[in-house]
Amino acid sequence: MANKPRPGASRKGSRKPKVGTGGNGRQALEGRGPTPKAEDRPYHPKAKAKARAERLGPRTDSQRAEGQRPDNQRSSGAPRSAAKRTDGSEIVTGRNSVVEALRAKVPATALYIASRVEVDDRVRESIALANNRSMPILEIMRPEMDRLAGRDVVHQGIALQVPPYQYAHPIDLLDRIEKRGEVPLIVVLDGVMDPRNLGAILRSVGAFGGQGVVVPQRRSVGVTAAAWKTSAGAAVRVPVALAANLVAALKEYKKRGLFVIGLDGGGSVSLPDLKLGTEPLVVVVGSEGKGLSRLVTETCDAIVSIPIESSTESLNAGIAASVALYAISNARQQQ
Repeated sequence: MANKPRPGASRKGSRKPKVGTGGNGRQALEGRGPTPKAEDRPYHPKAKAKARAERLGPRTDSQRAEGQRPDNQRSSGAPRSAAKRTDGSEIVTGRNSVVEALRAKVPATALYIASRVEVDDRVRESIALANNRSMPILEIMRPEMDRLAGRDVVHQGIALQVPPYQYAHPIDLLDRIEKRGEVPLIVVLDGVMDPRNLGAILRSVGAFGGQGVVVPQRRSVGVTAAAWKTSAGAAVRVPVALAANLVAALKEYKKRGLFVIGLDGGGSVSLPDLKLGTEPLVVVVGSEGKGLSRLVTETCDAIVSIPIESSTESLNAGIAASVALYAISNARQQQ
């Protein structure tokens, strides 16, 4: 019996050569090549994060340490310990950040705990500190905690709500000082962005007889939870005023009889030779990188430098303000 071909195995159709495609099928034969990297695929989250980082530009060292974007905006792809809300209040998240804020007696209105959160020593201490201050402790569901903390924030199931700081007016600050019969000593910050420097300056102002700090409304750090913690309670005692126009506020202080000095490494007056320490005084501290702005420099009565041994070293804003305030306090005590 002859072998019959298997069904379906027989070749049907013509055996004549077919017309070619002219190379149109070459790409299909070659394949798609290697898979692109995640950041090179537009639809991938890593590609979106890369585009977002390129759009925002590079960060400074202080912003990188704080996890901040330029202009005090935070990247949604980076973990945050605090976030600003539209009403000006601040949400501090993370177990370490929350317990440290409560230890530092940062003014807060509520403590939020996520339901079914794993309780450790930091959570227990946070609850105990909030109870001691008669602070409301609210248990909320995990989705509500995610919404409260913000996008892509690692909150660890705990958050602290800090109300917006109540700033004074620069002129009202001076009026209160003169009403108490004190010789004014006010520190003004020009472009200082690091909240830790603000906290350190608040401590120095309180320690060396200063009566207040003035910050500009734009391009400057405000009294945040980080500044409260660094101040170690000095933010409670030392008022902070907010100036809509820093140069205008300095000129108004000069009309009221105050002398304005600026701290700068290239100043023409050395701090030990300063003769204005016993006078009503305003000390202007510049930003960590750029120093004093041009208009502020032109407004100052004197630019004072702090002598240091090494020309390659420099002092940050917090340390420079502390050294200057100590020298002024020493001059006033010797008077």
